[in-house]
Amino acid sequence: MQDQPGIKLLSFSGKMKILHLSWMAFFITFFVWFNHAPLLAVIGDSLGLTGAEVKTLLILNVALTIPARVIIGMLTDRFGPRNTYAALLAICSLPCFMFAFATDFNTAALSRFLLGFIGAGFVIGIRMVSEWFPANELGTAEGIYGGWGNFGSAAGAMSLPMLALWFGGEDGWRYAVATTGVMSLIFSVIWYKNVSDTPKGSTYFKPKQTGAMEVTSKGDFALLLIMKLPMYGALALLTWKLSPNGVSMLGAETAYAIYLGLGALYLLEAYQAFKVNRSIFTTPVAPEHQYKFKQVAVLNVLYFATFGSELAVVSMLPLFFADVFELDMVYAGMLASAYAFMNLASRPGGGWLSDKFGRKRTLMILTAGLAAGYGLMAQIDSSWPLALAVVAAMACSFFVQAGEGAVFAAVPLIKRRLTGQIAGMTGAYGNVGAVVYLTVLSMVSYSTFFLVIAATAVLGLVALLLMEEPKGEITEVREDGTVELIRVG
Repeated sequence: MQDQPGIKLLSFSGKMKILHLSWMAFFITFFVWFNHAPLLAVIGDSLGLTGAEVKTLLILNVALTIPARVIIGMLTDRFGPRNTYAALLAICSLPCFMFAFATDFNTAALSRFLLGFIGAGFVIGIRMVSEWFPANELGTAEGIYGGWGNFGSAAGAMSLPMLALWFGGEDGWRYAVATTGVMSLIFSVIWYKNVSDTPKGSTYFKPKQTGAMEVTSKGDFALLLIMKLPMYGALALLTWKLSPNGVSMLGAETAYAIYLGLGALYLLEAYQAFKVNRSIFTTPVAPEHQYKFKQVAVLNVLYFATFGSELAVVSMLPLFFADVFELDMVYAGMLASAYAFMNLASRPGGGWLSDKFGRKRTLMILTAGLAAGYGLMAQIDSSWPLALAVVAAMACSFFVQAGEGAVFAAVPLIKRRLTGQIAGMTGAYGNVGAVVYLTVLSMVSYSTFFLVIAATAVLGLVALLLMEEPKGEITEVREDGTVELIRVG
């Protein structure tokens, strides 16, 4: 399957070429997704936005990513990572240009909402990398993909203000944002011309049916429906924040209509899931073709606590340092960026530890460290030396981001043909976590906010007791009916 053993970072051929192009694609999606964040002040002045409207743009930017990650996961499994990533990068350049040249709040809001779709690009590369790397290298490879790609948001924060100044004038920010759209469009072509879904001679396994995730037992079907609920709950929470109870972007009647629509969509999705999985209620699935959906559920909970907390903490950490230590926002933002910088090494480190010491054991240790880390951050106050507070934040971020790497070291080892959908659902749970944590932050103190994250990490630790270490082989059936065994541990 692989052209050479081991991961050689300086190589740009075979599987390493695929890994490098994959993290570059992911890097660009995050560069585009968060291209507004470092320019918000000048964008607000340029468009004449109120404080509430600026906050609304932040909410809208993540709203669509929850369902988008599930949809993109399905499209990836059906059409392959090559086609899906190329299409996503090309199509999402359009709302990027739309935002760059918006002249009013409504246009800016619609384009930011649509740009939430590019945040789903992450799940495509998870499937691509899993096709090219064997199980004993997969955690490290997925960690490099996730960690280096995720750095796109930090790179944007550092480079886009300088780019806007270089363009100069009142429209400098517009050209800077538009430049990210051009990057996305160009790379979609580079990606399409330089990758293939699998190594030569390997089979790309597709789901037997599309439209919903396949499960292999009645109990797993019930668990699937339960695990869908928090995603709809998060979208309802976002609606509530946009309603008159929050920033009043939506009228009360519109909000109620969305609540009803979300309820109807959940019922429709439940029916679709039943249609796809109808056979399990009459014909038991052969043991060798079964997989345990509880594995997916546990990873969902863990990604809620890891990536969910990262998104939330990255959003609030500059303000936290500024308020607690009475710093100016520029200095506070520089200190807070240390949290995101850890991604370059931490996420690959979590994947490497999983390859070396086992998926479950690594997740247990990292989740315990995450709970302890946020418990420590809850104790930070103005009496702490500033340097010690920054060190505590960086130590906590190591466990958060290494935990993310460890989660996605396990995701591709559950069921190969469903990897995109599983990655999509788990990735969506990260966004669900961010919505929940940021909502909590709007109601409580910083200390309580960190303690709530620590408590959910403890819940993740309990859920981990139900997880089984991936081992042996998973069975997939080729289109010609022959069976292939894929080693997972």
